[in-house]
This record gives sequence, C-alpha cells and structure tokens, in this order.
Amino acid sequence: MRRLLAGLLALGCVASAAAQNLKPWRGGETPQLEAPDTDGTSHRLAQYRGKVVLVNFWATWCAPCREEMPSIERLRQAMAGRPFAVLAVNVGESARVARDFATKVPVGFPLLLDRDTSIAKKWGAKLLPATFIIAPDGAIRYSYLGELDWARADVRAALEKLMRK
Repeated sequence: MRRLLAGLLALGCVASAAAQNLKPWRGGETPQLEAPDTDGTSHRLAQYRGKVVLVNFWATWCAPCREEMPSIERLRQAMAGRPFAVLAVNVGESARVARDFATKVPVGFPLLLDRDTSIAKKWGAKLLPATFIIAPDGAIRYSYLGELDWARADVRAALEKLMRK
C-alpha cells in the first residue's frame, strides 16, 4: 500500500491556465488500453474505433481532476448522437472510491480502473489530469496536461474537425 501511495504521489497533479490549447501529439503510436469499469465490465480502446475518444487519466485526490470532470460531462452531452466517447481512467484507486465520486459528480461515461498504475505508465500520464484525444482511426491526435474546460466551443470544434476527416 505504501508503494502504491508513493507511486501516486510521484504522478503528481497539475492545474493549468484555461486559455491554453490542445497540444498536437508527437509521442508515437497509441498504447493499448484495456481496463474494467467500476462494475467490472471490460473496455478496450479498440472497441471505440470509428469514434473520437477522449481518454482522461484522473484520481479523486487530484483537485484539478475533480474540477474538470463536470466539463467533460458537459462535452459528452453536447456531443450526444455523434461518433464521440469518453473513457475516464482512474489511476490507483478502488472501484468503491471511483463510484463514490460518481455519486457526487454524476457522469455518463465509463470510469475505468488502473489500480496498479500500469496503464497510466504506458500512456506516459505522469501528471494528472492527463487527457488524450484519439481520432476515429485509433491514433492519438492531441494531448493536454492539467485542467481544461472541455466544454469550450474551440475544444468542441477541434473534436468535430477530427470527426470529418
């Protein structure tokens, strides 16, 4: 347990200026992502091929992570009926902790569990929140470290542009 806590603290937590933009991805191929959600249902990124996918790494102890969750949910709602999905990967916490958070901040997207932080490590999510935007072809197109208002019009426009390619 002490090792896990030390690993989580090493990941850190980042707050960002709201006016910054999504960063074009130059980090190579998209790592695999397969994890259970809080109900035990397995999700694989490959299942979402053909959609723009927002993959967000977060934890309940990270204040900027908690702050940005409602904007991710607003974005999801604004994109309803479009080829768009959100996968929120909780780093290092239990299903109970993630479910308890979701009762306070209701979200309509899966909360995946990365209990041993191995997925976050593969994705290079060393600071939280860390978010990656996956194009319909399965390639990462953008990343963002820190808190962002994901419901902003310019963010939505960037995601819609990916849907048209």
